[in-house]
This record gives sequence, C-alpha cells and structure tokens, in this order.
Amino acid sequence: MRILTITKHVPDSNATVKVLPDGSGIETNGLKLVLDPFDEFGVELGVQLREKRKDVTEVVALTLGPDKASEALRVALAMGCDSAIHINDPAFESNNELFAADIIAKAIKKDEQGFDLILCGKYNIDLDAGAVGPALAEFLDLPHVGALQGLEISEDGKHFTARRRIEGAEEVVECDLPALLTLEKGFVVPRYPSLPNLMKAKRKPVKVLTSADIAGEDALKTGTNLESIAPPPPRPECKLIEGEPDEMAKELVRVLREEAKVV
Repeated sequence: MRILTITKHVPDSNATVKVLPDGSGIETNGLKLVLDPFDEFGVELGVQLREKRKDVTEVVALTLGPDKASEALRVALAMGCDSAIHINDPAFESNNELFAADIIAKAIKKDEQGFDLILCGKYNIDLDAGAVGPALAEFLDLPHVGALQGLEISEDGKHFTARRRIEGAEEVVECDLPALLTLEKGFVVPRYPSLPNLMKAKRKPVKVLTSADIAGEDALKTGTNLESIAPPPPRPECKLIEGEPDEMAKELVRVLREEAKVV
C-alpha cells in the first residue's frame, strides 16, 4: 500500500498578515510560513499507518507551490514521510483551489506506481475553502470521505471503515480502496519533528515537477478566482452606557434604534 499526503505551505496562524497595497495578495516578505496544521494530520496518519501495518510500503508527501514551499515538505519528511513530490512552476501560481486540485491530479496520474490512499486536511487555514480534497477526488475518479474522526483499514488493505461527526450523531462509512480522505482536527496528534530528523529529511528524495512534466498548460482555468483582498474594517469604538438600570435600558434602546439602527 502506498500513501500520499497532500500538504501546503501557509502563513502561521500566529503571524501578522498584511495585505499588499494593490489588494492582489498578502505581503510574504518576513512572513512566517508553516506546514498547514490540518495537513499535519494527514502526514501523521500516513506515518502511523506505515508504522503499524506491514503492507504500507511508502508514504509520500506532495505540495504545490514556489521554491519556499519545499520547507513544508521537509517538515513532512522529518515527521516520517519517505519521499516527496514538489510541483513547482510559476504557471501554477493561483488561489483557485479547483485549479490546484486539477494540477495535483495530473501529477498523481503521472506516478507509475499509483497510490492506494490519499490523505488531505479538511481545509487549509489560508483560503479556508476546503475544496482541494473533494475536487481532487473528483478529478481522480476516487471515492471521497470528508472530515474523518476515525479510520479502520481491513487486514487485506482493500477496504476501510471511516467515522465522522454529523449533527447529533456519528456517521459510519464503509468503502473500498483506493480512496481519498480528508481529516478533521483531533483525529491524530501530529508528532514534533526533532532536529536529528530534520537533518535526515534533507537527504530524503524530493521529486520536482514542472508544467512540462505534467502537461499543465491545458489545466482547468475556470472556477473561483481571486479578484482582490482587503483587511477587515477597524472595529468601531466601544460605547459604555452608565447610570441606573432603568436609565441604561432606555438609553440602550435609543442607541440601538437611532444610532445602530438595528431595532
């Protein structure tokens, strides 16, 4: 069984993100980027499966992005992935998740050995759209189960039972492999890559693919495209109402009616 984990290099959730003056994107100079926390769940699960099962032969990490995105792959390799694929071409720079899924699907189809299980985070914290996993499954014509909270793979490696939360209950899904799964927060706890493992990761193979390698020039160009982004508007100043309870109640109603105009 070969396992593929999809990863992305995204801004750290604790970093201060600034919008470019022309609204075309965010300022990346000096911005701390990390392996997406939800993709870490996929990496961790893939590594755990290889450690527990004798039939797992390889865990491969894949990312789509510029040169700097290789840092996300190095973290995945340090966590225990065996090798990596880096799709790196300026022609693929886009915030369109359907476009990204199409490019990734083309790269996967170029792999001669194929993959039995593909793991993704439920969504990425930068775009917060969650379209890559389901779209990738569609492009690859694979069954897809999203937002997993539990997974059991049969001993023969041909079937699995997945569990996920739905409103007021837990849903159990049985499916054949190969398949694509997206993972919910809390399913697994990602391991911290140690310094020795980070050093060893530098010696693990990373295959770089460009548009010439995967015939990306005829890739999907439709779907959602980013026109511009803007920072959120500043919060209005907080207004305190003081006085006796009856007076505060009357003043609150007046403010809501005449100033906020919500009543």
